[in-house]
Amino acid sequence: MPIAPSGSSGNLNLPHLQEILKRGYVPEHSAWFMRAMSCGEPLLVDDYFFLTGQDWLMAIGYPLEGDYDAGRFQDALEKCRHRIQPSRCLSVSPELPPALYSRVQERDHYYILYTQSRVQPRLLRLAERASQVLRVEQGRVFTPEHQALWNEFISSRNLSQRVRSLYERTPYVVNAVQDLILLNAWDNKNRLAACLLLDFGPDRFASYLIGAQSRQFYTPYAMDLLFREMLELARQKDKEFIHLGLGVNQGIKRFKVKWGGVAAWPYEYAQWDEESSGGEDQIQTLEIQALLGDKFKLLRDLPEQRRLAMLWELEKDGRKSWIAGAAHFCPYSFEDHMRKLFQEVDTVLCEGPLDRISMDLISESGRNPRPDDPRAASMLSESEIVDLQETVQGPSGFWAEILNLSSPDKVDVRYYLEHTKHWLACFALWSSFLKRHGWNQSVDMEAWNTARSMGKYVLGMETMAEQIITLESIPMQRVVRFLKDCRNWHKLKKHYQKGYIKGDLDNMFGSGIEFPSQTEIVINRRDERFLKRMLPFLEKGGCAVFVGTAHMLNLRYMLKDAGFTLRQVKKWRR
Repeated sequence: MPIAPSGSSGNLNLPHLQEILKRGYVPEHSAWFMRAMSCGEPLLVDDYFFLTGQDWLMAIGYPLEGDYDAGRFQDALEKCRHRIQPSRCLSVSPELPPALYSRVQERDHYYILYTQSRVQPRLLRLAERASQVLRVEQGRVFTPEHQALWNEFISSRNLSQRVRSLYERTPYVVNAVQDLILLNAWDNKNRLAACLLLDFGPDRFASYLIGAQSRQFYTPYAMDLLFREMLELARQKDKEFIHLGLGVNQGIKRFKVKWGGVAAWPYEYAQWDEESSGGEDQIQTLEIQALLGDKFKLLRDLPEQRRLAMLWELEKDGRKSWIAGAAHFCPYSFEDHMRKLFQEVDTVLCEGPLDRISMDLISESGRNPRPDDPRAASMLSESEIVDLQETVQGPSGFWAEILNLSSPDKVDVRYYLEHTKHWLACFALWSSFLKRHGWNQSVDMEAWNTARSMGKYVLGMETMAEQIITLESIPMQRVVRFLKDCRNWHKLKKHYQKGYIKGDLDNMFGSGIEFPSQTEIVINRRDERFLKRMLPFLEKGGCAVFVGTAHMLNLRYMLKDAGFTLRQVKKWRR
């Protein structure tokens, strides 16, 4: 079931993407593909699927349950717009709500091919003729031959920017989404004559996303051959139907119809800009600082720049990538070094989404425990709470004010202990303590923002829902033990800082003070997930990965077992 952060917008849910795949019936319901293609994060509102990013919102107006109702879709859209306050909105639906009629930019129909449809014998004969000179292969590697075919196709047609983006992002989404397949047709000189990008992720259907046939290496009926193979593959995978996409124009529509494609659902596309009004739902700054540092306001002073020492170069089959242990909280900036590093890569992976909206939703989940959830305050004595207040807030009273030792922005320690989930209380108080000592930076947040500013493909390896599940798994007793040990936080801070700046991974975690999130579930199980999701990018090369530093304890050996050579980067020479 989806995880719903309650509060002012209780109908906003963070869905398990597998639920969307199980219930979906249009290509935009392919949640993993849409997430990778857009670099956005999924939301579920009243059975409508949304994706949101740094400043945009995309609404999928095809309900996962029941019939389409324009008024109900309008209500769900308004809830999202009010909560997220995007500057740009996009929408696809069977019919736009009346208030958005003027925003329509495109009308069409989805065409589908039922897998049990009877194919005209003539088409099968044409496909068989092409099979005499072409070799069909299923693959997941986007080769230079694929890139050349894509470039030829893009340059020869007047494509919309949305469609161009599908072709331009293909190398990245193929790596990111395991259910995507490149169905290739090679001629007898091993030249790529045609290719289809197919998505088999949804339970009920497969999608023909995009394709191209070479004019330079033209082979008659190559696309008919690939359609025959696509249909057979969908039957083998027990799909009910294949999405052939939109009609687009008469020529494309005619090709789809001749193979048995039928118009299934109407389609209307809209896009518009709107001003964000601010208001009551402004971002909860403190909670976001608690999760991954404060990078959403301009710093009055430029932070000190340092070289990123917790960095390893990876190499396999002559292809290089990099992986860095990221300090979620840090007093230094590594932006200058990152910019040099990112000149060598085209993809940057972080643990999860780090845009403002995603972080806001995670913090909102932490601020809304269930009534029966235990609170950290119930497991601390009054004297321990006072110790925690003094550690987090710093000196107080008359002389502290006179000597300018008092923090002007004191966090409400009792509020977090009594009214939030234990994991948010822990991160909020720990990060507030660090901020009081000048730790205003976050390495992974800085990587995310720097890479986006350089136009790199940036993706979180986990969804927001997966990250919340991980946070919920942190044992209460470990949080309480850490809070009780607050008098040793200064020692822990100093130890972390020294080890991180030197790149001394093995000694960094030997202070004797155990951070609550360093558990088998949070570290070891996530290591396996991260490895699985980063491997396709690393094997392609040109990728930089940022994971929490503790993950590097295991990942460096797991990467070696996967065939990579690792070298810690002591000095950047590029």
